[in-house]
Amino acid sequence: MSTVFGKIIAGVLPCEKVFENDRILAIKDIHPVAPVHILIMPKKEIACLQDLQPQDYPLLGEIAAVAQKLAIEFDITEGYRLLTNSGSEAGQTVFHLHFHLIGGRHLSHLV
Repeated sequence: MSTVFGKIIAGVLPCEKVFENDRILAIKDIHPVAPVHILIMPKKEIACLQDLQPQDYPLLGEIAAVAQKLAIEFDITEGYRLLTNSGSEAGQTVFHLHFHLIGGRHLSHLV
């Protein structure tokens, strides 16, 4: 429970859950950049994408499946982004692997 996401997963901090199972949690971002901005994370503490171990790879498939389900639920199947930052040089600020599901408006091109 070393990060804010670890505390949310442990139930110490509140959140607005939109999906949860034994391995994955999805919550609404408290600082959304679009009408739909959901954070999808494994419950297992993994600092970033680079720290995934081979036994963790199935989590990526589960996260993609959750993203698809939430895209349907939030009516953004016509266009959304699923992205992660890996490391501080990429802009990662919470060192618990998480993916941003962003949609609900026209998204500009990323550089």
